[in-house]
This record gives sequence, C-alpha cells and structure tokens, in this order.
Amino acid sequence: MRARTLAVNAFDMCCLGHIQQGLWRHPRDRSKNFEHLAYWTDYAHRLERGLFDGLFLADVVGIYDVYQNSPDAAIRSAVQVPVNDPMLIIPAMALVTRHLGFGVTVNLSYESPYLFARRMSTLDHLTQGRIAWNIVTGYLDSAARAQGFQQQMKHDDRYDLADEFMEVVYKLWEDSWADDALSSPFDSRDYADPAKVQAIKHEGKQYRLDARHLCSPSIQRTPMLYQAGASTRGQAFAGKHAECIFLNGQSFDALATLTKAFRAQAVACGRKGEDIKIFVGASLIAAGTKAEAQDRYDEYRQYVDSEAALVHASASMGVDLAKVDLEEPVQTSVQQSQAVQSNVQAVMQQHGKQWTKADLLRQMVLGSRQTPIVGSGSELADYLVNLQVSCDVDGINLSRTVVPECFDDFIDHVVPALQDRGAYKTQYEEGSIRRKLFGSDRLPLTHPARAAYDSARSEENP
Repeated sequence: MRARTLAVNAFDMCCLGHIQQGLWRHPRDRSKNFEHLAYWTDYAHRLERGLFDGLFLADVVGIYDVYQNSPDAAIRSAVQVPVNDPMLIIPAMALVTRHLGFGVTVNLSYESPYLFARRMSTLDHLTQGRIAWNIVTGYLDSAARAQGFQQQMKHDDRYDLADEFMEVVYKLWEDSWADDALSSPFDSRDYADPAKVQAIKHEGKQYRLDARHLCSPSIQRTPMLYQAGASTRGQAFAGKHAECIFLNGQSFDALATLTKAFRAQAVACGRKGEDIKIFVGASLIAAGTKAEAQDRYDEYRQYVDSEAALVHASASMGVDLAKVDLEEPVQTSVQQSQAVQSNVQAVMQQHGKQWTKADLLRQMVLGSRQTPIVGSGSELADYLVNLQVSCDVDGINLSRTVVPECFDDFIDHVVPALQDRGAYKTQYEEGSIRRKLFGSDRLPLTHPARAAYDSARSEENP
C-alpha cells in the first residue's frame, strides 16, 4: 500500500487548557488570549498558510468533577474550564480564510434537532461549505445535571438517542427543500416555490416534529460528519453515519485493527470502505534537528501539570483516580464505565487489565495520554508516512502543545518534508470541505441520509 496525501487538522478547543495539561503556563503560549477574536483569526491565517485541511474544535458542556468528587481541581488548573461556545468563533475565522475547514463538536444529547439543524445550515452558508460536525453524545454527569437531569443516560442508550436525532436532522437537511425550490430572485416575483418546501413529520421515541426546515439548502446540505466513538456501540454508529472518524493514538497494530473494523462496519451498513476517512490524534514536537526538537520537548515537560492530567483522565474514564494509590490496579472495565469506553479500552490495551495510576502518569509525559513524537521535520515526516501506510489512516488531528509555535514548527519543518515525499498537498483544491476530502459537496448515495430520502422523494415525484 502506497502513501496517500495526508490530511491534517489542528486539534484544539475554545478554552485555555485543552488536553496537554499545564502547557498554557509556558511563557510563549498565547492561548491565554482564547477569548479574543484576533487570537482565532490569527490562528486561522497560520493554518491556511500551512495548507491545513481544517481546525477541529473539541467541546464539553460540563465540568470535570469526578476527580476528588469535586470541580475544584479542574477550576484551579483550567482543565477545559472556562470553555466558550466554539460555534461562535467560526464565522470570524471563515471571513479571513478561503479554504480552511472547521470541524465543530456539538453534544446532541442536549440539543433540539430543529434548532440545531438551522445553526449548522447557517454555518454552512456563512463558510461557503466549510463546516463539519463532530457528533458526540457526552460522557459527564455534570453536564446532565446542568440540563436538569440527575445523571446522564447509559452509554449505549445515548447512541440509541443519537440514531433518532440523526434521522430527524437528515430529514430537515436533505428532504425539506427540493433542489429546485428556489427561484432566481431577479427573474421571478416569487423567491421560492412553496410546493417544493415540504414539512418534515417525525413521530419517534425521543422526538416529535412537524415543521419545514428554516434554511434553504446550503452547499453541503448535511455538514460533513465526524465521529470519535471506538466502543462496540460507537463503531456501529460510526459505520452508519460517520464520514471521518477520529481515533486516539495507540500502537500501530491496534490502530490498524481499529481502522479495518471501522471500514468493515461501514460496508456492513451498505456503504463503501472508502466512504470514511480515519484521523488519528497526534502530539508532535518538531524542529530543524532531532537535538533541537528534544530540547524543546524537555522544556515543555517543565510545565506539565500531572494532577490536571489525572483530572481529565478521571472524567473521561469515569473513575476517581485520586482514590487510587500509585501502584494499585485501577478497578474499572469497559462494561462498567458510562464515560468514554474507548478511552478505558485504549489504556487496557497499552498497559493491560491491571493498569495502575503510575502507568498512566508515565504515559502522560506532556499532560495527556497521547505519546509525543519528537524529531526533525524529516524524521516526523517518515513517521507519519509509516503511520498512514501501516495503519491505513487518512490523516491526523494535530494536538496543540504550546501555541502558536507548535503549528508554526509543523508548517516550517514537517510540511516541506511531507511534500518532498509526495504525501502532502502543495495547494488547495477549490470547493467545500467535503469536496476537498471526498470529491463531492453532497453525501454519497451510499450514505443512509441520501439513500433513504432520495428514494422517498423519487416515490413522491415519479
């Protein structure tokens, strides 16, 4: 298998401390300005200079309060709190760029499908087709309590809810407005043909709807779809819905196995293996030489906040690591956890079922569970090509460490080396984010959103 052109997203969050806990304290880090639009427009300029495919924005709607059964440690160390709404910064970044895509995380468990569909269509219009949605169902009881519930739904039940949510928004995006519903405003007295704007009726377990979509069709109609669940139920959901799948970095063997499983799941759902693209989370420390990169890595390690890393890990795995001694096996399992089951599974794969807090701390050398890869631009390019070929992955989500220099270093040192190997684009293609990655603005006919509703429209209009 030969290397393909590697897709690259920057991976960040509209907050001070994302996943490399403590590095916001570094004197050269500018993430303290995350509440200012100029920070994000400068960010977008840099990424487009480096021909990044997109900025992938994570999000969370609760506070990490599993560690010590309190939010205090998260608040003290800025562990994804405060966190602002990522959707609101996208139009400003779109204004100052032409090609950069924007993947935004939205937790559907606490959304109205009708209003959410309008927000995403609006963003797709404003960005000229550069919007993607990372579909999540949440994993924090604190988020559920903030919405008036005692606790979150069980893990698999959240995916059942998600399946119905997707059915509703697909109908709104794909089936409410016909392709030819709009007249030319300058050639016709009528803006649109009411007969070609139909009400969407849905009667389900969780949602009821009788309404027309409030937005005319955007370039993509349905935004490009990301999903990050690698549990058994998550894989089934992704196989049906996702176009891009985000996996956490693991051993090459584990990644290759997961990639094969996801593509097989898509085929089992009537799609094609190439209908999905796999992105892997990566923490890279790049410089002109290996020695310079090592110096930078050693410098970064001085600012790591290990307790903050445990705060994040406790919430994502659903276990209070403050209650566990360093060398004591952490008693948890994929079946017991109602949080991110794939995170628990990944730790078990790396350290065994009797993994300890000490194992985790040794892994979190830069404040997250992603193992940093350190090297010159040439060395990192070789690593990424090997990752792509060995694991059949399509791209990476490049985690921020110290911003903006982590992205500048990647652009200055790694991008040219990848281009020399024919593994990175030298210019952008025109069109929507989906067209750039898949060759078309619209979902393929093999996707259930298109297959079901195009068929229904054909039956109504033979």
